[in-house]
Amino acid sequence: MSIICGLPILECVYCLACTRWACKRCLHNASRDSESWAHATPEEFDPIPRLCRYILAVYEKDLTQPTMQPPQSYNIDPKCLITKKNYKDTRGKVPPYLLYLDHTHSDIVLAIRGLNLAKESDYAVLLDNKLGKMKFDGGYVHNGLLRAAECILDAECDSLKEMVEKYPSYTLTFTGHSLGSGVAALMTIVVVRNRDRLGNIERRRIRCYAIAPARCMSLNLAVRYADVINSVVLQDDFLPRTATPLEDIFKSLFCLPCLLCLRCMRDTCISEERMLKDSRRLYAPGRLYHIVERKPFRCGRFPPEVRTAVPVDGRFEHIVLSCNATSDHAILWIEKEAQKALELMQEKDNELKIPAKQKMERQKTLVKEHEEEHTAALRRAVTLAVPHAFPPPQYGTFDEKDNEGDSSGKGKGKESWGVLIDRLFEKGDSGHMGLKKLIFSD
Repeated sequence: MSIICGLPILECVYCLACTRWACKRCLHNASRDSESWAHATPEEFDPIPRLCRYILAVYEKDLTQPTMQPPQSYNIDPKCLITKKNYKDTRGKVPPYLLYLDHTHSDIVLAIRGLNLAKESDYAVLLDNKLGKMKFDGGYVHNGLLRAAECILDAECDSLKEMVEKYPSYTLTFTGHSLGSGVAALMTIVVVRNRDRLGNIERRRIRCYAIAPARCMSLNLAVRYADVINSVVLQDDFLPRTATPLEDIFKSLFCLPCLLCLRCMRDTCISEERMLKDSRRLYAPGRLYHIVERKPFRCGRFPPEVRTAVPVDGRFEHIVLSCNATSDHAILWIEKEAQKALELMQEKDNELKIPAKQKMERQKTLVKEHEEEHTAALRRAVTLAVPHAFPPPQYGTFDEKDNEGDSSGKGKGKESWGVLIDRLFEKGDSGHMGLKKLIFSD
C-alpha cells in the first residue's frame, strides 16, 4: 500500500525535475556565456572584419569581377594576390584558400573558406578523425583538419618563407571560417612549433583568427596557444558549442535541430568537472571573442558588443536552443556584425576624444593584460587538473628549448611538413608531467 501511495510522489518529483531542466535549457541565453568577460578594444578587434572579407573573397572565381560585392568591399588589390586555389587546384584535399600580401596593414594573410555542402572532399576531411589514437603535441586534435593543414603548408611553404623574409616587419596571419577555421588553427600550431622552416620567424609575428571556430583541439592546447590563436563567435553559433565530433554533426546535418537537442540533453547530465578531465574532448581554440547582440527576455537585435577572455571552465559548454543557432554561423552575417561592432567601438573612442598617445599606451597595457590573462588561464588549467595542462616556465607556450621544436636537427629543411607533423605525435605523457611539475618548483 505504501509503495502504491509513493508512486504519485515519484512521478511528481520526476516531472518537476524535467520541468526544471526544460526551463533551464530553454531560458539559457548566449549572452550569459560571456557575461563576466572583459570588453574588447577597437585595437584588438580591428583585424576581424577585414579578415572576414578576405575569407569571402575565396568564394569568388574572379576578384576583378566579383559577383557578391564590388572589389573595394573586399579591400583586396588583385595585384597583391599571391595565389588563389580552388578545389581543382587542391584536388579536394583541402578547402579553397588564398594567399594575400596586405601592404596597407603590413600583413601576410592565408585565408581558408568554410565547408561546401556540395563537395564530397570536404566531408572526407571531416570524416578523417583518428581522435584519441595518438597524442599530438601533448594534446588531441582532429586528424583530418591537421592533415589538411599539412597539405597547405607543403604547397605554400616556399611562398610564405619568401614573404616572411622579404617583409620582416609584417605579421603572418592564418584565418578561416567553420571547417577552414580548424585547418587555420592547427596550421598555426605546426608553424609555431617549426618556426625555423619559415626563416626563424618570431612567435609574436604569428597569429590566427578562427571565425565561427570548429572544436578542433583538446583543452590544454586550446589554452596553451591562446597567445597566438583567436576565435570569433557570433551570439548563438552552434558549432563552437557542439562537442559532438564534426563528422557526426554533418552526417546529421539535415536533422541538425534534433541532434542539437539530444546533445543539449546529454551535456546537461554530464558534470563540468567530468568534461574538463576528459583529455580527448575538443574545444574551440585560443582566446575567445564573443559578439553579443541579443539579450535575455528582450526581442530584436541590439547594438553588438564584443567580450573577450581566455576561459578554461565555462568555455562555450552549453548549446543554446535558438532559432539563430545556424544563421549566426554564416560568414556574411559575422562580417556584417563584426564591422558594426568595430564601428561602435571606434565611435565611442572618438566621443571620448582619446589622444593618439593614450591609445598607444592603452595598446601596450592591453598586450600586458593579455599575457597576464593567458598565464592565469594556464595556471587555472593546472588547478582544475586538466589533463596534460602545464604553464610555461618562460615566454609563450613552452620554454625556449621546447619552443624551437626539432629545429636542431640537420637536414630538416629537406623534410616535408608531414614528417615534421608526425614528430609531434607522442605515445607517452611523462615528459609533459615533468613540465607540469615545474610550476610548483618556481
